[in-house]
Amino acid sequence: MLTLQKLKDMKPHEIIDTGTVSDNHIGINMSNSNELLRWVAVRGGIHDWAIYIYFAFKDVEWILRAGDKVHDKENIQKLVPCDDEAFKLYRH
Repeated sequence: MLTLQKLKDMKPHEIIDTGTVSDNHIGINMSNSNELLRWVAVRGGIHDWAIYIYFAFKDVEWILRAGDKVHDKENIQKLVPCDDEAFKLYRH
């Protein structure tokens, strides 16, 4: 569970977590391609954070630089469970 304290304890631009998920209604429906998506959660320059996502054939560095930002609350919390304080610091 991501908390405000965990965000504060991380270094700026530190990767919080990364993983893969299916592009469909069971995973994260980006385009319903049924392809594998890679996502990366990263802390910002202050103790804010965001999740970026794209097809899994791209590496973590590319996704951080050019991936799509996840905006839906349900999807954010599906990928990175977080408390209300941490969610309020999500950078939309």
